[in-house]
Amino acid sequence: MGKLEERQLRAVLEALTDAEVVSVLDFAQYLRDRRPTAPKPSTEIVEIPRPEDESVIAAIRRLTQTYPMLDRGTVFNEASSLMTRHVVQGESREDTIDRLEALFKSRYTSLQAKSASEGPDT
Repeated sequence: MGKLEERQLRAVLEALTDAEVVSVLDFAQYLRDRRPTAPKPSTEIVEIPRPEDESVIAAIRRLTQTYPMLDRGTVFNEASSLMTRHVVQGESREDTIDRLEALFKSRYTSLQAKSASEGPDT
């Protein structure tokens, strides 16, 4: 919501009675609660075989699909370091993909351990 909308909303709310403000709040909460929630990512690994002559970018896409439960921001930060080693330092495509697979598997194992230690209610 922009500043203009915020000012307009404040002006409207200030002109209402307390009971009317409660009604507006109830309606706003109703609107929020009726929105569909985003589905939780699967916790299951999606087995996608590694094709021959796979590029590093294709490997990252494949591994992202294989491990949909992982936080992409965290994994991509580390994956970009591996990509840099491949592009800048000349590490082979195969070695880079092997390292990417190990990274994703390691993150998945860590996530499983964390989930197990927190229990089913969290």
